[in-house]
Amino acid sequence: MLGRPSHCPSRIRIRESESGHVPGALVCRLLGVSPSGYYAWRRRGPSARAVTNAALVTAIRAIHQAARGAYGRPNIVPELRDQGWRVNHKRVGRLMRLHGIVGVTRRKWHGPTTQRDPVAAAAPDLVARTFQAERPDQLWVADITYLPTWAGFLYLAIVLDVCTRRIVGWAMGTSLATELVLDALNMAVGQRQPTAVIHHSDQGCQYTSLAFGRRCREVGVRPSMGSVGDAYDNAMAESFFAALECELLDRRRFRTQAEAKLAVFDWIEGWYNSRRRHSALGRVSPLTYERRFVA
Repeated sequence: MLGRPSHCPSRIRIRESESGHVPGALVCRLLGVSPSGYYAWRRRGPSARAVTNAALVTAIRAIHQAARGAYGRPNIVPELRDQGWRVNHKRVGRLMRLHGIVGVTRRKWHGPTTQRDPVAAAAPDLVARTFQAERPDQLWVADITYLPTWAGFLYLAIVLDVCTRRIVGWAMGTSLATELVLDALNMAVGQRQPTAVIHHSDQGCQYTSLAFGRRCREVGVRPSMGSVGDAYDNAMAESFFAALECELLDRRRFRTQAEAKLAVFDWIEGWYNSRRRHSALGRVSPLTYERRFVA
């Protein structure tokens, strides 16, 4: 007795390209299926599931492209659900693997840029590794990293709000002078107008300088500094730098410093703050999370 027609698709698909050169009856006899089942399968269109999967893959590709190739499954799923798709992680993951759609993978951050001044006095540690804040502008963390370009290194200083993970101040320059962290602090203060916010950093000479301490007193910012050589003390800022590195710096080479500055501006303000989903915020962007605190 010949096989059931329902078995046709998976067994015939391999030889479908040859079916135009071989009589249909011979194909059916060789594969052990009934002629009626074979021809019914040839006339039948794709299943509803196949059509839905094709549309879903198109949506996944569009999200992946809009996310600058950075998103993997954890962030693509909530994007799909926001668009009205009723999907689970397993289905999305399977389709992404099948079609070779992958997000970027973080590597370990390259380490600190600042150097301690053995003579300068450090501010007290007001955080003690408790990196939590109930509202924006209660606790900021700050740090510096460097960006390679064909024209030499650029340095980036940032001020990050612990509650919302938003970059509230940042500055770039060709020198690690104190002016770099002052510019980042001034941007944060100018935008946020905080009252008694804690500004936590390492004990780099830029942060222990007299000019930085004086500016903090002028604007009502409370400086705080962690212990020396503690890899976990400022991990939140380092996590931001790791994201910047894997999503931007590892994927581009900058010919000029102006090109690097424009790319970093676009990544921070056009992507990270406003659109990039953050795992610690329930998979929403810093700006979206911050709106919850607007009266």
